[in-house]
Formats: sequence, structure tokens, C-alpha cells
Amino acid sequence: MTIRDMVKVLNASILRGEDRLDTPVSTACCSDLMSDVLAFVNEKTVLITGLTNPHVVRTSEMLDLKCLVFARGKIPTDDILDQAEERGLVVIATKQTAFTACGLLYEAGLRGVPIEWPEGEKE
Repeated sequence: MTIRDMVKVLNASILRGEDRLDTPVSTACCSDLMSDVLAFVNEKTVLITGLTNPHVVRTSEMLDLKCLVFARGKIPTDDILDQAEERGLVVIATKQTAFTACGLLYEAGLRGVPIEWPEGEKE
């Protein structure tokens, strides 16, 4: 799947990074807790969130994410969008809830980030 495919599936608006829509993606994660994203994401992926503060961009940069998807019709400020653009992120927004966005993307073939449980803990 490419980010362009995601835009179609989510009926999303492209906020930044239109020149990188053909970037392939294979996994996604969904969270409003950036500490969870930092703890569990270990590969280049897509972040689906409703959080629109600068922490999202910083987290995305630290993990070398490819795309930010803002759910629930949330649109970050131009300052945050410019920071994302400077870091090479594609930024899209959808009116879908995060739950629905995840379901639509899963149905279209995008999978979640595999989580490795600490030894001794059950799934």
C-alpha cells in the first residue's frame, strides 16, 4: 500500500508532503499516547492519532515515521504542519474516527506494528 492508497481509503485531505504520496507503507499504529508509540513502535510506519501538538512531530522524527494521519477531523496548526514538512513527513487528515480509520486501513491490507512482549508476559 502507498500513502496515496491510504488517502483514497480514508477519503483524507493531504496537508503536507504531496510529493511523497507514492511512498510505500506496510504497517501502522494508532495512539494518542506518544509514550506508547515510543515504547512499542520499532519500524518505519504510519501513525494514526487525534493528538495535534508538537510531541507528535518529535515522536515521528525520533522513530523515522513516514506519515501522520490525523483522525476525527483534527487539523494541526500551520507551525506543526511546517515542522512535519521540514522533517519529510507526509501529513493527512481524515474525518473518520481513529477506530474506523484503523479498520478501513486494515481491511485494505495495512497491518499493525508487531509487538514483542517482554519475556514471561502473556499476550
